[in-house]
Amino acid sequence: MRNRQIHSALDGVVLILSAILFSLLSLVSCKSEVKPSSTPLPPPPLSRSAPQAAGIAAPASVAPGEPQPVEGGVEGGVVGGVVGGVIGTNAFVVPAPPKPMLIADAAEFNTEEYGRFEENEFLAVADNPLSTFSVDVDRAAYSNVRRFLRDGQRPPRDAVRIEEMVNYFTYDYPDPSGAQPFSVTTEVAGCPWNERHRLLLVGLQGRRMKTADLPPNNLVFLIDVSGSMFEPNKLPLVKQGLELLVNQLRPKDRVAIVVYAGNAGLVLPSTPGSNKGAILSAIQGLEAGGSTAGGAGIKLAYEVAKENFLDGGNNRVILATDGDFNVGASSDGELEQLIESKRNDRIFLTVLGFGTGNVKDSKMELLADKGNGNYAYVDSLAEARKVLVSEMGATLFTIAKDVKLQIEFNPSKVAAYRLIGYENRILRKEDFNNDAKDAGDIGAGHSVTALYELVPPGADAVTASVDPLKYQAAHVTTSSPEMLTLKLRYKEPESETSKLLTYTVSDSKADVTAASNNLRFASAVAEFGMLLRNSKHKGDATYDEARQLAQKSLGRDYEGYRRDFLTMIDDAERVMGGPVAMK
Repeated sequence: MRNRQIHSALDGVVLILSAILFSLLSLVSCKSEVKPSSTPLPPPPLSRSAPQAAGIAAPASVAPGEPQPVEGGVEGGVVGGVVGGVIGTNAFVVPAPPKPMLIADAAEFNTEEYGRFEENEFLAVADNPLSTFSVDVDRAAYSNVRRFLRDGQRPPRDAVRIEEMVNYFTYDYPDPSGAQPFSVTTEVAGCPWNERHRLLLVGLQGRRMKTADLPPNNLVFLIDVSGSMFEPNKLPLVKQGLELLVNQLRPKDRVAIVVYAGNAGLVLPSTPGSNKGAILSAIQGLEAGGSTAGGAGIKLAYEVAKENFLDGGNNRVILATDGDFNVGASSDGELEQLIESKRNDRIFLTVLGFGTGNVKDSKMELLADKGNGNYAYVDSLAEARKVLVSEMGATLFTIAKDVKLQIEFNPSKVAAYRLIGYENRILRKEDFNNDAKDAGDIGAGHSVTALYELVPPGADAVTASVDPLKYQAAHVTTSSPEMLTLKLRYKEPESETSKLLTYTVSDSKADVTAASNNLRFASAVAEFGMLLRNSKHKGDATYDEARQLAQKSLGRDYEGYRRDFLTMIDDAERVMGGPVAMK
Protein backbone atom coordinates (compact mmCIF):
# COMPACT_ATOMS: atom_id res chain seq x y z
CA MET A 1 0.00 0.00 0.00
CA ARG A 2 2.77 2.39 0.96
CA ASN A 3 4.59 1.63 -2.32
CA ARG A 4 1.46 2.37 -4.36
CA GLN A 5 1.12 5.76 -2.59
CA ILE A 6 4.73 6.61 -3.34
CA HIS A 7 4.31 5.66 -7.03
CA SER A 8 1.10 7.68 -7.21
CA ALA A 9 2.82 10.71 -5.73
CA LEU A 10 5.71 10.39 -8.16
CA ASP A 11 3.29 10.13 -11.08
CA GLY A 12 1.65 13.33 -9.89
CA VAL A 13 4.98 15.13 -9.69
CA VAL A 14 5.85 13.96 -13.24
CA LEU A 15 2.53 15.26 -14.55
CA ILE A 16 3.03 18.62 -12.81
CA LEU A 17 6.58 18.96 -14.16
CA SER A 18 5.39 18.02 -17.67
CA ALA A 19 2.66 20.66 -17.51
CA ILE A 20 5.15 23.32 -16.36
CA LEU A 21 7.56 22.39 -19.18
CA PHE A 22 4.73 22.51 -21.73
CA SER A 23 3.66 25.96 -20.51
CA LEU A 24 7.21 27.31 -20.68
CA LEU A 25 7.71 26.05 -24.24
CA SER A 26 4.36 27.49 -25.32
CA LEU A 27 5.44 30.84 -23.88
CA VAL A 28 8.67 30.63 -25.88
CA SER A 29 6.62 29.93 -29.01
CA CYS A 30 4.42 32.95 -28.41
CA LYS A 31 7.38 35.16 -27.67
CA SER A 32 9.11 34.14 -30.90
CA GLU A 33 6.18 35.64 -32.83
CA VAL A 34 7.01 39.20 -31.87
CA LYS A 35 5.16 41.79 -33.94
CA PRO A 36 7.33 44.16 -35.96
CA SER A 37 7.80 47.51 -34.27
CA SER A 38 7.78 50.89 -35.94
CA THR A 39 11.12 51.65 -34.32
CA PRO A 40 14.18 50.80 -36.41
CA LEU A 41 15.65 47.40 -35.66
CA PRO A 42 19.42 46.89 -35.53
CA PRO A 43 20.76 45.63 -38.87
CA PRO A 44 22.03 42.05 -38.93
CA PRO A 45 25.79 41.61 -39.19
CA LEU A 46 25.36 39.65 -42.43
CA SER A 47 24.62 41.14 -45.83
CA ARG A 48 21.19 42.71 -45.77
CA SER A 49 20.35 40.83 -48.92
CA ALA A 50 20.39 37.55 -46.99
CA PRO A 51 16.76 36.41 -47.14
CA GLN A 52 14.74 35.31 -44.19
CA ALA A 53 12.01 32.74 -43.90
CA ALA A 54 8.58 34.24 -44.51
CA GLY A 55 7.53 36.10 -41.41
CA ILE A 56 10.52 34.96 -39.29
CA ALA A 57 13.44 37.27 -38.57
CA ALA A 58 16.85 35.87 -39.47
CA PRO A 59 18.76 34.53 -36.46
CA ALA A 60 21.45 37.18 -36.88
CA SER A 61 18.94 39.94 -36.11
CA VAL A 62 17.59 38.39 -32.88
CA ALA A 63 18.66 40.42 -29.88
CA PRO A 64 20.86 38.71 -27.23
CA GLY A 65 18.73 36.97 -24.65
CA GLU A 66 15.68 36.70 -26.94
CA PRO A 67 14.37 33.22 -27.79
CA GLN A 68 15.38 31.92 -31.19
CA PRO A 69 12.56 31.31 -33.72
CA VAL A 70 11.63 27.70 -34.40
CA GLU A 71 13.27 26.51 -37.61
CA GLY A 72 10.57 25.82 -40.15
CA GLY A 73 7.93 27.46 -37.97
CA VAL A 74 5.00 29.31 -39.50
CA GLU A 75 4.60 33.01 -38.68
CA GLY A 76 1.08 33.72 -37.61
CA GLY A 77 0.44 30.22 -36.19
CA VAL A 78 -2.02 29.40 -33.41
CA VAL A 79 -0.92 30.63 -30.00
CA GLY A 80 -0.75 27.78 -27.53
CA GLY A 81 -0.04 25.13 -30.16
CA VAL A 82 2.32 22.32 -29.23
CA VAL A 83 5.93 23.17 -30.03
CA GLY A 84 8.35 20.41 -30.90
CA GLY A 85 6.25 17.34 -30.23
CA VAL A 86 3.50 15.73 -28.14
CA ILE A 87 3.45 15.12 -24.40
CA GLY A 88 2.66 11.50 -23.69
CA THR A 89 4.39 8.16 -23.75
CA ASN A 90 6.82 9.32 -26.45
CA ALA A 91 9.88 11.41 -25.66
CA PHE A 92 9.40 15.20 -25.66
CA VAL A 93 11.43 16.56 -28.61
CA VAL A 94 12.98 20.03 -28.25
CA PRO A 95 13.65 21.63 -31.67
CA ALA A 96 17.26 22.18 -32.63
CA PRO A 97 18.40 25.81 -32.80
CA PRO A 98 18.24 27.25 -36.35
CA LYS A 99 21.39 27.34 -38.42
CA PRO A 100 22.88 30.79 -39.00
CA MET A 101 22.05 32.19 -42.45
CA LEU A 102 25.23 32.37 -44.47
CA ILE A 103 25.75 34.72 -47.39
CA ALA A 104 26.34 31.68 -49.60
CA ASP A 105 22.92 30.34 -48.53
CA ALA A 106 21.31 33.71 -49.31
CA ALA A 107 21.97 33.33 -53.04
CA GLU A 108 19.86 30.17 -53.09
CA PHE A 109 16.83 32.10 -51.81
CA ASN A 110 17.39 35.26 -53.85
CA THR A 111 14.38 35.67 -56.13
CA GLU A 112 14.87 39.30 -57.11
CA GLU A 113 13.71 40.08 -60.65
CA TYR A 114 15.04 42.68 -63.07
CA GLY A 115 13.80 43.31 -66.59
CA ARG A 116 16.42 42.35 -69.11
CA PHE A 117 17.49 44.99 -71.62
CA GLU A 118 20.28 45.57 -74.11
CA GLU A 119 22.13 48.87 -74.16
CA ASN A 120 21.40 51.35 -76.91
CA GLU A 121 23.78 51.02 -79.84
CA PHE A 122 25.30 53.75 -81.96
CA LEU A 123 23.03 54.69 -84.86
CA ALA A 124 24.18 56.30 -88.11
CA VAL A 125 22.54 59.67 -88.66
CA ALA A 126 22.31 59.01 -92.40
CA ASP A 127 19.95 56.09 -91.70
CA ASN A 128 18.37 57.23 -88.40
CA PRO A 129 18.31 61.04 -88.24
CA LEU A 130 15.58 61.07 -85.54
CA SER A 131 15.91 59.92 -81.93
CA THR A 132 12.65 59.81 -79.93
CA PHE A 133 12.12 58.85 -76.30
CA SER A 134 10.00 59.49 -73.22
CA VAL A 135 11.36 61.21 -70.12
CA ASP A 136 12.04 59.04 -67.08
CA VAL A 137 11.84 60.42 -63.55
CA ASP A 138 12.25 57.07 -61.80
CA ARG A 139 15.29 56.97 -59.53
CA ALA A 140 15.06 53.51 -58.03
CA ALA A 141 18.15 52.07 -59.73
CA TYR A 142 20.57 54.37 -57.89
CA SER A 143 19.53 53.51 -54.33
CA ASN A 144 19.14 49.84 -55.26
CA VAL A 145 22.67 49.70 -56.69
CA ARG A 146 23.92 51.51 -53.59
CA ARG A 147 22.32 48.79 -51.46
CA PHE A 148 24.16 46.04 -53.33
CA LEU A 149 27.53 47.79 -53.15
CA ARG A 150 27.13 48.70 -49.48
CA ASP A 151 26.35 45.04 -48.74
CA GLY A 152 29.52 43.95 -50.52
CA GLN A 153 27.77 42.52 -53.60
CA ARG A 154 28.06 43.19 -57.30
CA PRO A 155 24.71 44.48 -58.59
CA PRO A 156 22.99 42.49 -61.35
CA ARG A 157 23.76 44.05 -64.72
CA ASP A 158 20.09 44.78 -65.47
CA ALA A 159 19.65 46.52 -62.11
CA VAL A 160 21.95 49.28 -63.40
CA ARG A 161 19.72 51.66 -65.36
CA ILE A 162 22.02 54.57 -66.10
CA GLU A 163 19.34 57.20 -66.75
CA GLU A 164 17.85 56.56 -63.27
CA MET A 165 21.28 56.90 -61.68
CA VAL A 166 21.91 60.20 -63.46
CA ASN A 167 18.45 61.48 -62.56
CA TYR A 168 18.82 60.60 -58.88
CA PHE A 169 20.55 63.97 -58.53
CA THR A 170 19.26 67.48 -59.01
CA TYR A 171 21.24 69.85 -61.22
CA ASP A 172 21.74 73.59 -61.36
CA TYR A 173 19.30 74.23 -64.20
CA PRO A 174 17.41 77.55 -64.33
CA ASP A 175 13.79 77.77 -63.22
CA PRO A 176 11.21 78.00 -66.02
CA SER A 177 9.83 81.36 -67.03
CA GLY A 178 6.27 82.31 -67.91
CA ALA A 179 3.60 79.63 -68.02
CA GLN A 180 5.96 76.87 -69.20
CA PRO A 181 6.14 74.14 -66.51
CA PHE A 182 9.83 73.34 -67.05
CA SER A 183 12.98 74.95 -68.45
CA VAL A 184 15.20 73.37 -71.10
CA THR A 185 19.03 73.41 -70.95
CA THR A 186 21.42 72.01 -73.56
CA GLU A 187 25.22 71.72 -73.57
CA VAL A 188 27.88 70.02 -75.71
CA ALA A 189 31.44 69.19 -74.58
CA GLY A 190 34.16 66.57 -74.98
CA CYS A 191 33.36 62.98 -73.99
CA PRO A 192 35.40 61.92 -70.92
CA TRP A 193 35.76 58.24 -71.89
CA ASN A 194 36.43 58.82 -75.62
CA GLU A 195 38.36 61.92 -76.61
CA ARG A 196 37.30 61.63 -80.28
CA HIS A 197 33.60 61.88 -79.36
CA ARG A 198 31.35 64.64 -78.06
CA LEU A 199 28.80 64.54 -75.25
CA LEU A 200 25.38 66.22 -75.44
CA LEU A 201 23.41 67.05 -72.30
CA VAL A 202 19.69 67.85 -72.36
CA GLY A 203 18.33 69.02 -69.01
CA LEU A 204 14.77 69.83 -67.93
CA GLN A 205 13.95 71.58 -64.68
CA GLY A 206 10.40 71.42 -63.38
CA ARG A 207 8.94 74.43 -61.63
CA ARG A 208 9.78 74.34 -57.93
CA MET A 209 6.89 74.83 -55.54
CA LYS A 210 6.76 75.29 -51.78
CA THR A 211 4.81 72.64 -49.90
CA ALA A 212 2.33 75.25 -48.70
CA ASP A 213 1.59 76.21 -52.33
CA LEU A 214 0.93 72.68 -53.58
CA PRO A 215 -2.70 71.80 -54.37
CA PRO A 216 -4.56 69.69 -51.80
CA ASN A 217 -3.66 65.99 -51.71
CA ASN A 218 -6.06 63.08 -51.86
CA LEU A 219 -3.70 60.24 -50.98
CA VAL A 220 -4.34 56.55 -50.57
CA PHE A 221 -1.54 54.61 -48.90
CA LEU A 222 -1.67 51.11 -50.40
CA ILE A 223 0.51 48.99 -48.13
CA ASP A 224 1.68 45.44 -48.67
CA VAL A 225 1.37 43.62 -45.32
CA SER A 226 1.95 40.11 -46.66
CA GLY A 227 4.36 37.70 -45.01
CA SER A 228 7.19 38.72 -47.34
CA MET A 229 7.08 42.23 -45.80
CA PHE A 230 7.92 41.05 -42.27
CA GLU A 231 11.63 41.92 -42.32
CA PRO A 232 13.01 45.09 -40.64
CA ASN A 233 13.88 46.76 -43.98
CA LYS A 234 10.36 46.23 -45.28
CA LEU A 235 7.15 46.93 -43.33
CA PRO A 236 8.87 48.55 -40.31
CA LEU A 237 10.74 50.89 -42.69
CA VAL A 238 7.53 51.52 -44.67
CA LYS A 239 5.83 52.64 -41.46
CA GLN A 240 8.68 54.95 -40.52
CA GLY A 241 8.74 56.52 -43.99
CA LEU A 242 4.98 57.10 -44.13
CA GLU A 243 5.09 58.63 -40.67
CA LEU A 244 7.57 61.19 -42.02
CA LEU A 245 5.16 62.01 -44.85
CA VAL A 246 2.16 62.28 -42.53
CA ASN A 247 3.98 64.89 -40.46
CA GLN A 248 4.19 67.06 -43.61
CA LEU A 249 0.45 66.96 -44.30
CA ARG A 250 -1.70 70.08 -44.15
CA PRO A 251 -5.31 70.30 -42.94
CA LYS A 252 -6.53 70.45 -46.57
CA ASP A 253 -4.85 67.12 -47.39
CA ARG A 254 -6.61 63.78 -46.94
CA VAL A 255 -5.23 60.27 -46.41
CA ALA A 256 -6.82 56.81 -46.57
CA ILE A 257 -5.02 53.52 -45.89
CA VAL A 258 -5.64 50.27 -47.77
CA VAL A 259 -3.70 47.11 -46.97
CA TYR A 260 -3.47 43.82 -48.76
CA ALA A 261 -2.20 40.35 -47.91
CA GLY A 262 -4.41 37.33 -48.64
CA ASN A 263 -7.23 39.86 -49.08
CA ALA A 264 -7.45 43.64 -49.37
CA GLY A 265 -9.06 45.85 -46.75
CA LEU A 266 -9.66 49.48 -45.81
CA VAL A 267 -7.80 50.22 -42.57
CA LEU A 268 -8.47 53.97 -42.48
CA PRO A 269 -11.15 55.86 -44.44
CA SER A 270 -10.19 59.17 -46.01
CA THR A 271 -9.07 61.35 -43.08
CA PRO A 272 -8.05 65.04 -43.05
CA GLY A 273 -4.38 65.85 -42.52
CA SER A 274 -5.29 67.75 -39.37
CA ASN A 275 -6.12 64.41 -37.69
CA LYS A 276 -2.54 63.15 -37.70
CA GLY A 277 -3.11 61.10 -34.56
CA ALA A 278 -5.66 58.83 -36.25
CA ILE A 279 -3.49 58.43 -39.36
CA LEU A 280 -0.34 57.65 -37.37
CA SER A 281 -2.20 55.22 -35.12
CA ALA A 282 -3.47 53.30 -38.15
CA ILE A 283 0.06 53.12 -39.60
CA GLN A 284 1.62 51.99 -36.34
CA GLY A 285 -0.91 49.18 -35.97
CA LEU A 286 0.02 47.47 -39.25
CA GLU A 287 1.36 43.91 -39.06
CA ALA A 288 2.71 41.51 -41.69
CA GLY A 289 1.45 38.03 -42.53
CA GLY A 290 -0.16 36.03 -45.35
CA SER A 291 0.10 35.75 -49.12
CA THR A 292 0.07 38.73 -51.48
CA ALA A 293 -3.11 39.66 -53.38
CA GLY A 294 -1.67 42.79 -54.98
CA GLY A 295 -4.27 43.08 -57.73
CA ALA A 296 -7.17 43.23 -55.25
CA GLY A 297 -5.35 45.88 -53.21
CA ILE A 298 -4.74 48.06 -56.26
CA LYS A 299 -8.40 47.88 -57.28
CA LEU A 300 -9.61 48.88 -53.82
CA ALA A 301 -7.07 51.71 -53.51
CA TYR A 302 -8.18 53.25 -56.81
CA GLU A 303 -11.83 52.93 -55.77
CA VAL A 304 -11.12 54.78 -52.51
CA ALA A 305 -9.15 57.48 -54.35
CA LYS A 306 -11.99 57.95 -56.84
CA GLU A 307 -14.63 58.18 -54.09
CA ASN A 308 -12.67 61.06 -52.51
CA PHE A 309 -11.51 62.68 -55.77
CA LEU A 310 -10.45 66.34 -55.48
CA ASP A 311 -10.96 68.48 -58.59
CA GLY A 312 -7.79 70.50 -59.10
CA GLY A 313 -6.02 68.44 -56.43
CA ASN A 314 -3.36 65.76 -56.43
CA ASN A 315 -5.16 62.43 -56.47
CA ARG A 316 -2.62 59.67 -55.96
CA VAL A 317 -2.17 56.10 -54.79
CA ILE A 318 1.14 55.47 -52.98
CA LEU A 319 2.01 51.78 -53.18
CA ALA A 320 4.62 50.45 -50.70
CA THR A 321 5.70 46.90 -51.50
CA ASP A 322 8.51 44.51 -52.42
CA GLY A 323 6.50 43.72 -55.58
CA ASP A 324 6.13 40.04 -54.70
CA PHE A 325 2.51 39.58 -55.80
CA ASN A 326 1.44 35.94 -55.80
CA VAL A 327 -2.36 35.87 -55.43
CA GLY A 328 -4.96 37.12 -57.93
CA ALA A 329 -3.76 39.43 -60.69
CA SER A 330 0.00 38.95 -60.44
CA SER A 331 1.46 38.55 -63.94
CA ASP A 332 2.94 41.61 -65.64
CA GLY A 333 0.24 41.47 -68.33
CA GLU A 334 -2.64 41.33 -65.85
CA LEU A 335 -1.24 44.14 -63.72
CA GLU A 336 -0.50 46.28 -66.77
CA GLN A 337 -4.11 45.99 -67.95
CA LEU A 338 -5.40 46.74 -64.46
CA ILE A 339 -3.30 49.90 -64.05
CA GLU A 340 -4.02 51.17 -67.56
CA SER A 341 -7.75 50.79 -66.93
CA LYS A 342 -7.47 53.08 -63.87
CA ARG A 343 -5.18 55.87 -65.06
CA ASN A 344 -7.90 57.52 -67.15
CA ASP A 345 -9.55 58.48 -63.86
CA ARG A 346 -6.80 61.13 -63.43
CA ILE A 347 -5.38 59.27 -60.43
CA PHE A 348 -1.59 58.99 -60.40
CA LEU A 349 0.55 56.23 -58.90
CA THR A 350 3.75 56.37 -56.85
CA VAL A 351 5.51 53.06 -56.21
CA LEU A 352 7.94 52.70 -53.31
CA GLY A 353 10.04 49.53 -53.33
CA PHE A 354 11.43 48.01 -50.16
CA GLY A 355 13.53 45.08 -49.00
CA THR A 356 16.08 42.59 -50.27
CA GLY A 357 16.10 39.02 -51.47
CA ASN A 358 12.76 39.00 -53.31
CA VAL A 359 12.50 42.51 -54.78
CA LYS A 360 10.45 42.41 -57.98
CA ASP A 361 12.02 45.48 -59.54
CA SER A 362 10.69 44.88 -63.04
CA LYS A 363 7.12 44.57 -61.77
CA MET A 364 7.29 47.75 -59.70
CA GLU A 365 8.80 49.73 -62.58
CA LEU A 366 6.01 48.48 -64.85
CA LEU A 367 3.30 49.57 -62.39
CA ALA A 368 4.75 53.07 -62.11
CA ASP A 369 5.19 53.44 -65.88
CA LYS A 370 1.65 52.36 -66.68
CA GLY A 371 0.13 54.31 -63.79
CA ASN A 372 1.39 57.78 -64.83
CA GLY A 373 3.67 57.80 -61.82
CA ASN A 374 7.16 57.31 -60.49
CA TYR A 375 9.16 54.56 -58.84
CA ALA A 376 11.68 54.90 -56.03
CA TYR A 377 13.56 52.24 -54.07
CA VAL A 378 13.87 52.96 -50.34
CA ASP A 379 16.89 51.30 -48.75
CA SER A 380 17.07 53.39 -45.57
CA LEU A 381 15.24 55.93 -43.47
CA ALA A 382 17.46 58.65 -44.99
CA GLU A 383 16.23 57.65 -48.47
CA ALA A 384 12.62 57.69 -47.23
CA ARG A 385 13.19 61.23 -45.97
CA LYS A 386 14.64 62.26 -49.36
CA VAL A 387 11.71 60.82 -51.34
CA LEU A 388 8.81 61.70 -49.03
CA VAL A 389 9.97 64.91 -47.34
CA SER A 390 12.78 66.71 -49.19
CA GLU A 391 11.33 65.89 -52.62
CA MET A 392 7.67 65.69 -51.58
CA GLY A 393 6.49 67.97 -54.39
CA ALA A 394 8.42 66.08 -57.07
CA THR A 395 7.22 62.74 -55.75
CA LEU A 396 3.57 63.64 -55.29
CA PHE A 397 2.58 66.50 -57.61
CA THR A 398 2.69 66.24 -61.43
CA ILE A 399 3.21 69.49 -63.35
CA ALA A 400 3.56 68.03 -66.89
CA LYS A 401 2.54 64.63 -68.22
CA ASP A 402 3.35 62.59 -71.32
CA VAL A 403 6.65 64.43 -71.86
CA LYS A 404 8.48 63.29 -75.03
CA LEU A 405 11.69 64.38 -76.70
CA GLN A 406 12.69 64.10 -80.34
CA ILE A 407 16.06 65.12 -81.73
CA GLU A 408 16.93 65.53 -85.40
CA PHE A 409 20.70 65.37 -85.97
CA ASN A 410 22.48 67.27 -88.73
CA PRO A 411 24.55 64.66 -90.65
CA SER A 412 27.13 67.26 -91.58
CA LYS A 413 27.90 67.72 -87.85
CA VAL A 414 27.11 64.29 -86.39
CA ALA A 415 27.90 60.97 -88.08
CA ALA A 416 26.42 58.72 -85.36
CA TYR A 417 24.90 58.98 -81.91
CA ARG A 418 24.01 56.85 -78.90
CA LEU A 419 21.43 57.69 -76.23
CA ILE A 420 22.93 56.66 -72.87
CA GLY A 421 20.24 54.81 -70.95
CA TYR A 422 16.46 55.17 -71.47
CA GLU A 423 16.41 51.75 -73.16
CA ASN A 424 12.87 51.06 -71.95
CA ARG A 425 11.70 54.56 -72.90
CA ILE A 426 12.49 54.51 -76.61
CA LEU A 427 9.56 55.56 -78.83
CA ARG A 428 8.92 55.24 -82.54
CA LYS A 429 9.36 58.50 -84.42
CA GLU A 430 5.61 58.45 -85.20
CA ASP A 431 4.81 58.37 -81.47
CA PHE A 432 6.11 61.89 -80.95
CA ASN A 433 3.07 63.55 -82.55
CA ASN A 434 0.61 60.95 -81.29
CA ASP A 435 -1.13 62.37 -78.23
CA ALA A 436 -2.64 58.98 -77.47
CA LYS A 437 0.81 57.56 -76.80
CA ASP A 438 1.65 57.48 -73.09
CA ALA A 439 4.96 58.90 -71.87
CA GLY A 440 6.67 59.97 -68.64
CA ASP A 441 5.60 62.72 -66.26
CA ILE A 442 7.51 65.49 -64.47
CA GLY A 443 6.79 66.47 -60.88
CA ALA A 444 7.21 69.83 -59.17
CA GLY A 445 10.93 70.50 -58.75
CA HIS A 446 11.96 67.42 -60.73
CA SER A 447 15.02 67.69 -62.92
CA VAL A 448 15.45 65.31 -65.88
CA THR A 449 18.80 64.79 -67.62
CA ALA A 450 19.59 62.89 -70.82
CA LEU A 451 23.05 62.29 -72.30
CA TYR A 452 23.99 61.44 -75.89
CA GLU A 453 27.43 60.31 -77.02
CA LEU A 454 28.03 61.82 -80.45
CA VAL A 455 30.47 60.76 -83.17
CA PRO A 456 31.66 63.64 -85.41
CA PRO A 457 32.10 63.09 -89.15
CA GLY A 458 35.51 61.62 -89.92
CA ALA A 459 35.86 59.77 -86.62
CA ASP A 460 36.27 56.01 -86.49
CA ALA A 461 33.15 54.18 -87.66
CA VAL A 462 31.06 52.81 -84.77
CA THR A 463 28.13 51.48 -86.79
CA ALA A 464 27.85 48.57 -89.19
CA SER A 465 28.10 49.49 -92.85
CA VAL A 466 25.06 49.35 -95.15
CA ASP A 467 25.14 49.31 -98.95
CA PRO A 468 24.05 52.57 -100.62
CA LEU A 469 20.38 52.80 -101.60
CA LYS A 470 19.62 52.41 -105.28
CA TYR A 471 16.38 54.37 -105.63
CA GLN A 472 16.83 57.15 -103.07
CA ALA A 473 19.36 59.94 -102.91
CA ALA A 474 20.30 61.49 -99.57
CA HIS A 475 20.43 65.29 -99.45
CA VAL A 476 22.56 66.85 -96.71
CA THR A 477 22.38 70.52 -95.72
CA THR A 478 25.98 71.57 -95.12
CA SER A 479 25.49 75.30 -94.68
CA SER A 480 23.73 75.18 -91.30
CA PRO A 481 25.92 75.68 -88.19
CA GLU A 482 23.34 73.78 -86.13
CA MET A 483 24.30 70.39 -84.74
CA LEU A 484 20.71 69.35 -84.03
CA THR A 485 17.12 70.43 -83.46
CA LEU A 486 15.43 69.43 -80.20
CA LYS A 487 11.66 69.16 -79.96
CA LEU A 488 9.60 68.46 -76.85
CA ARG A 489 5.92 67.70 -76.36
CA TYR A 490 4.06 67.75 -73.05
CA LYS A 491 0.52 68.00 -71.67
CA GLU A 492 -0.84 69.96 -68.78
CA PRO A 493 -1.95 67.55 -66.01
CA GLU A 494 -5.65 68.09 -66.79
CA SER A 495 -5.30 68.20 -70.59
CA GLU A 496 -5.16 65.55 -73.32
CA THR A 497 -3.69 67.86 -75.98
CA SER A 498 0.09 68.31 -76.15
CA LYS A 499 2.11 71.49 -76.57
CA LEU A 500 5.25 71.71 -78.71
CA LEU A 501 8.60 73.32 -77.83
CA THR A 502 11.49 73.61 -80.32
CA TYR A 503 15.19 74.50 -79.78
CA THR A 504 18.33 74.37 -81.93
CA VAL A 505 21.77 73.41 -80.60
CA SER A 506 25.26 74.18 -81.90
CA ASP A 507 28.60 72.79 -80.75
CA SER A 508 30.76 75.26 -78.81
CA LYS A 509 33.79 72.93 -79.20
CA ALA A 510 34.38 73.06 -75.43
CA ASP A 511 36.48 70.42 -73.72
CA VAL A 512 34.98 68.50 -70.80
CA THR A 513 37.28 70.35 -68.38
CA ALA A 514 35.58 73.61 -69.41
CA ALA A 515 32.07 72.18 -69.18
CA SER A 516 29.56 73.07 -66.49
CA ASN A 517 29.27 71.19 -63.21
CA ASN A 518 26.01 69.81 -64.56
CA LEU A 519 27.59 68.05 -67.53
CA ARG A 520 30.70 66.91 -65.68
CA PHE A 521 28.82 65.38 -62.75
CA ALA A 522 26.19 63.75 -64.98
CA SER A 523 28.96 62.29 -67.16
CA ALA A 524 30.73 60.96 -64.04
CA VAL A 525 27.57 59.09 -62.99
CA ALA A 526 27.07 57.77 -66.53
CA GLU A 527 30.69 56.62 -66.71
CA PHE A 528 30.28 54.88 -63.35
CA GLY A 529 27.13 53.13 -64.59
CA MET A 530 28.86 51.89 -67.73
CA LEU A 531 31.66 50.44 -65.60
CA LEU A 532 29.15 48.64 -63.36
CA ARG A 533 27.46 47.19 -66.45
CA ASN A 534 30.83 46.45 -68.06
CA SER A 535 29.45 48.21 -71.12
CA LYS A 536 31.13 47.59 -74.45
CA HIS A 537 30.79 51.36 -74.98
CA LYS A 538 32.75 52.33 -71.86
CA GLY A 539 35.86 53.22 -73.91
CA ASP A 540 38.64 54.44 -71.63
CA ALA A 541 36.38 54.84 -68.59
CA THR A 542 37.88 54.17 -65.16
CA TYR A 543 36.61 54.48 -61.61
CA ASP A 544 39.37 56.96 -60.89
CA GLU A 545 38.32 59.22 -63.77
CA ALA A 546 34.67 59.07 -62.66
CA ARG A 547 35.78 59.97 -59.13
CA GLN A 548 37.86 62.92 -60.30
CA LEU A 549 35.05 64.24 -62.52
CA ALA A 550 32.60 64.03 -59.61
CA GLN A 551 34.99 65.56 -57.07
CA LYS A 552 35.53 68.60 -59.29
CA SER A 553 31.81 69.15 -59.90
CA LEU A 554 30.16 68.66 -56.50
CA GLY A 555 28.66 72.15 -56.65
CA ARG A 556 26.17 73.11 -53.92
CA ASP A 557 25.79 69.69 -52.37
CA TYR A 558 23.63 70.76 -49.41
CA GLU A 559 22.21 67.30 -48.69
CA GLY A 560 25.47 65.41 -49.23
CA TYR A 561 24.06 63.20 -52.00
CA ARG A 562 26.96 63.86 -54.36
CA ARG A 563 29.54 63.10 -51.67
CA ASP A 564 27.66 59.88 -51.04
CA PHE A 565 28.26 59.06 -54.71
CA LEU A 566 32.02 59.25 -54.10
CA THR A 567 31.58 56.63 -51.37
CA MET A 568 29.73 54.43 -53.87
CA ILE A 569 32.66 54.61 -56.26
CA ASP A 570 34.99 53.47 -53.46
CA ASP A 571 32.61 50.61 -52.63
CA ALA A 572 32.44 49.56 -56.29
CA GLU A 573 36.22 49.37 -56.61
CA ARG A 574 36.31 46.97 -53.66
CA VAL A 575 33.31 44.89 -54.75
CA MET A 576 33.41 44.56 -58.52
CA GLY A 577 36.00 41.80 -58.48
CA GLY A 578 33.62 39.55 -56.54
CA PRO A 579 30.64 37.42 -57.62
CA VAL A 580 27.44 38.97 -58.95
CA ALA A 581 24.59 39.05 -56.39
CA MET A 582 22.29 37.30 -58.84
CA LYS A 583 21.94 36.82 -62.57
